[in-house]
Amino acid sequence: MKKVFIDDIRYPENLFYGGAGKEWTLDPLFENNTEWAIVRSYDEFVEFIEQNGPIDLVSFDHDLHYEAYLPENQEGEIDYDAMEVKTGYHAAEWLIQYCKENNVEFPEYRVHSMNPQGRRNIEQVIMKFKNQQL
Repeated sequence: MKKVFIDDIRYPENLFYGGAGKEWTLDPLFENNTEWAIVRSYDEFVEFIEQNGPIDLVSFDHDLHYEAYLPENQEGEIDYDAMEVKTGYHAAEWLIQYCKENNVEFPEYRVHSMNPQGRRNIEQVIMKFKNQQL
């Protein structure tokens, strides 16, 4: 199974869930770092898929560069066209186009971004694409 983890800083084993009175626990999906191809940027993501073909699972971070950490890119409408460095949202858009052009299914996916607006944007663009396929 080809699994791709796109994040500029973290590793799969850094992803925990819990809080709000619950114990923080490592998400079992991310336990084994060696099962994941770890890419740190949009360009590395594109290069990996172009070299290795379709993937089975992808986990997206939104903020892949300090520019995305600016307050204007954390809430409300994010102006993706104004960003100099591409985000996980751009990677999701590219993957959608790749799937269309190569007539392959969109892989199973997770969005592990801590940026709430970025997370929503990635989830929405993927769901829109998946709903068009029905």
